[in-house]
Order: sequence, then structure tokens, then C-alpha cells
Amino acid sequence: MTPTNGFTDSQKSYLQGFALGADVARKVRGLPVIAGSGGGCTEAQSGAATTIQIGPQGSQAVPPATGRQRELAAQDRLLAHGKKLCNEEQAKRDKDPFSIWPQMQAAAAEGVFPKGTDVFLWKFHGLFQVAPAQDSFMCRLRIAGGELKSWQLRGVADLAEAHAGHYLDVTTRANLQLREIPADKGCAVHMGLVELGLANKGSGADNIRNVTSSATAGFDAVELIDTLPYAKAMHHHILNDRECYGLPRKFNISFDGGGRIATLEDTNDIGFQAVRISEENATNACPAGVYLRLTLGGITGHRDFARDTGILVKPNESVDVASAIVKVFVDHGDRTDRKKARLKYLLDEWGFTKFIEHVERELGRPLLHVPADRCETASPVDRWAHVGFHPQRQEDRHYCGVVLPVGRLTCDQARGLARISETYGSGRIRLTVWQNLLIPDIATADISAVQQEIENLGLEWRATSVRSGLVACTGSAGCKFAAADTKRHALLLADHLDERLELDVPVNIHFTGCHHSCAQHYIGDIGFRGTKVEVDDDMVDGYEIVVGGGYADQQAIGRQLFPQVPFSEVPRLVERLLGFYVDTREECEPFSKFISRQSIERLREVTEFNPVLVP
Repeated sequence: MTPTNGFTDSQKSYLQGFALGADVARKVRGLPVIAGSGGGCTEAQSGAATTIQIGPQGSQAVPPATGRQRELAAQDRLLAHGKKLCNEEQAKRDKDPFSIWPQMQAAAAEGVFPKGTDVFLWKFHGLFQVAPAQDSFMCRLRIAGGELKSWQLRGVADLAEAHAGHYLDVTTRANLQLREIPADKGCAVHMGLVELGLANKGSGADNIRNVTSSATAGFDAVELIDTLPYAKAMHHHILNDRECYGLPRKFNISFDGGGRIATLEDTNDIGFQAVRISEENATNACPAGVYLRLTLGGITGHRDFARDTGILVKPNESVDVASAIVKVFVDHGDRTDRKKARLKYLLDEWGFTKFIEHVERELGRPLLHVPADRCETASPVDRWAHVGFHPQRQEDRHYCGVVLPVGRLTCDQARGLARISETYGSGRIRLTVWQNLLIPDIATADISAVQQEIENLGLEWRATSVRSGLVACTGSAGCKFAAADTKRHALLLADHLDERLELDVPVNIHFTGCHHSCAQHYIGDIGFRGTKVEVDDDMVDGYEIVVGGGYADQQAIGRQLFPQVPFSEVPRLVERLLGFYVDTREECEPFSKFISRQSIERLREVTEFNPVLVP
């Protein structure tokens, strides 16, 4: 919004940078410099029309940049200050990622993969070339709030069988991935998804990723608000606003409605947390009701949770507020150093006060600041609520959380779950950030039949298995960054522990293959990050091990237990660690609390692992 008396400070700064960057940008592109543009940029007005004075020799109307121009203008400002764009920014500058569909189709017809910076640009269409781990594409989808219809899940399974690796992976963003897609099938997968009513535009590269929501939104017995409509509204806003693409780096948004299953919104760049303002704490500016409390800058791979801004947002204004935040990030995020290009680092540089001031200018109005002690927060999460059968708020209806082995489903299993959803439920399926899925709307009388149907598929619904808290990224079997075969190792660990231990409380074990921490190892009770370990002059798969991570009302970043452990030692080490917990814990004491009161030295002693023996 522009006030009637001229530009806002944010717009002045933006337009000044645009004008200053014009010469540099034109030189870069081999174009002549605009005469008189060497001077300063000042605002001038003539009636209702506003122009920007460029130097002393005249003026030129400069309309506000929109769409792709906003991204280019942000790059121009950096170039104007003598900075060099990183390779990915230069690739986006040289070629619009959303104009390459004909090139993608031509490559598919020839059966060839993209090369050079095109490998990066194709990610804007959800296609990731994962060589050398696999000579194939991975395709990532966008599933707003994790909700699928049964026929969509069946359709994705058919696509995986026809064009990919005959399996589906559920991710830690309540999303799906297809893998082992040949070079000539990438476009076919893309078109098949569109025909299923699914999108993957901007699901990779420097864009806003899949928007997550409470997995039980709309049928949770204790939630404060159904967040799925807001997650879907955000999803469609992203798809239809070009300014939401081409960010400095990837960006995550999550809505938590206060339900039983943790959404992990505190690990996102933008987190909306449902809170209630009571009549007692209400004011004229903040009437009683449910609001979304805004948190910013979560990135647990860099050991940082999202931080509270002290701002409440009306749910129906959440998309506008998130859009303004994203656009400030587009304008001012670092485009020269990929390691510093996430929102967290802009917040660290500016501080929250300055950042929120820019957001308010972009939004055109002030935000509502309310102290945390005036807000009633949701009930604590249930760490096993994503597994097994649980009552819904609807009478005589239950949802079932199905355990998926490290998030992987065969095509036949996916079709079987779709059939169960149609036969015993309402045809709805919800994916969760815990790499599993929920089938809602099951009648009490049908529970035993659904239990048997799930077991017939070779899957599990009980919450007593180690597997119910097991999270693993793709690992070296499908990702070039990973240093270890995480999914295989996670299942081997589960086999080992299931034969030797019986856990009566949830323990989350997270395997991630590299520093990107896609499986969020720092928030696991026990977290593993892949690394190579030297054993007898050989480099073998191993892990850094951290313990004591947490989330939601038990936020904690895991402490390093060992920097390097070969995987061959991991099963016995974890068995001893969990055995120590089972034998010496206080009554009903959660693993996270138990670990927090133990010294690292003591935990190392009980594992009986001697790193000296491993060169």
C-alpha cells in the first residue's frame, strides 16, 4: 500500500536500489546505460502520477516491480553494491525456471538428463536429478496440509509403478516423493500428477516448500482450530503469486492448530501456533477468540528453533501476513552466500524489530503485539497420537495411524490403504511429518477389521514398536549428499532392538544422511547424522550421535554423544543406552527427561563404546 502523500520508507529504499542497480544490470546484459542515471534517486510527484527522478537530467516512471521482476530487482541491488551473485542466483537470472518446459520435454524425448545449472532449474518443477546416488530423477510433490483423497493416493501409486521405482516415500513435510524415474519419464510423471489434481510447481529449489498443517485438523478432539483451510489457502496463494518464487533459499511454513499430534511448526521459517485469548485477557484491540501466534526463523539443522515474535494473527489474515514476510525475504535475503541465505540469518543480522517493521510496511498496517502471558496455549502433544487408533471429536469415529517402515510404501500397500480408507472411512488420508499416514472416520465396530486389513498389507498399527518413532531421510541410496545408507540402517536398528527390548514409552530415533538434516536429527531423542568413519584403513558408513533432542513443549537441541561411530557398532550402542534408561528411569519418566539429567560422560560409559579402538 502507498500512502496518499507519497512512498513508504520501504518503497523508497526499494526504488532507490532499483534505480541504482539499473546501470549495473544493463552493463551485465550488454545494454547501454540510461543517460543521467549516475546520480541519486529521489521521489517526485505530479498530481496523481508518481515518478522517480533519475539523476539531474530528468525523470522516468518506475512502476513497482511485480512477479519475477521483484526477484531480479533484488539481484540488481546487490550488483549495484559490487557484490557477486552465487551460482544458483546467476542461473535464475540467466533463465526463468518456469519457461523451460519445452526444453524439459525435448530432453525427455531424447532420454537425457539436464546438465550444468539446468539440474538446479529443473527442481523448480519438482524434478531432482540424484546422480551419482541413482541415475534417475526424484519427484517431490506439493500436498497442502498433507491431505490426500484415496483415489489420488491410488493414482500416485499407479504413476510410481508405470514411471518410477514401484514405491512411494512419505517425507518429514507430510509429503510424497517418487524415486528412480528414468530420464524419459520425468515429464510423464509431472503430467500425471496434474491430471490427479496434484501440483509440484516450486516444490524444490529456492521456493516455499509443502505447507504443513496439523495432521488431525478438523477431527482432533482437543484442537483449538482447524488449520487445514488456512494451509490450503496458503498453498494456492503460493501457486498463483509469482513473487512467492525465486527466493534466496528454500522456505518452510507450518500451521499448528493445537491438536494431539505435533506439527513441528517450531522448525519452520514461519510457524503459526494456535492460542486462545480469554474474555479476561481480551481488549478492544484483541477480542476474545482463537489466534495464531507468529514464530520465525526455525532451522534445526542449524540448531535453531523458530522464535516467538510476540505477534498474534487472525487466522483469516495469516496468508497476507505470511506473504508479506516472504516478500521482505525476497527483497533482502542473502543471494551471495548459500550458507547464509536462509531467513534465520537475515533475522540474526537485522534483529526482529527491524524485520517486523519491514513486514508491516509491506503489509501496509501494524501487526498485533500481545504478551505471551495473556495467551492460553494448547494442551501438550501426545507423542504416540500418530500411531494406532484414537477417538475423533465426531461421535463413534476414530482415526488410525499406520506405521510405515521409515516412510516407505510399496505401490500395492498404497492401493491397499486407499481401499481401506474408502471401505471403512470417508476416502480421506492424511500424511504426517512423522513419515506415516492417518486414516480417519473409522466406526468403532470396524476397528478390528481395519487392524486385520493393515496387517494383511504387511504394515503395523501398534504404538509399541520401535518403528513407530523411527524417522529416516533417503540416505546414500538415493541422495548424493548423504554419507550413509540411512533407511537401511534405521530398519536394521529396529530389527535389532525389537528382538531385545520392549519399550512402553515413545522414543524418537532420527537418521539423517548429511548436514542438511532432512530428518531433523537434532530434535530426536536419539539422532544420527551420516559421516564416513575410518576403520582399518577403510572408510565405512558411520554416524555422529546426538541425544536429548525435543520439540513442542519439550524443545531441545540434542547434545553430541559421539562424533563418529561406525554403523556396525550402532545397534549394540543404542541397545545399551535404551537398556540403561529402562532399568534406571523414574516411574513413567520420558526418555527426554531422563537423558537431560544424565551427563554425557555417564552416557558414554553405559554404551561401552570406546572410540579409541576406532582410528
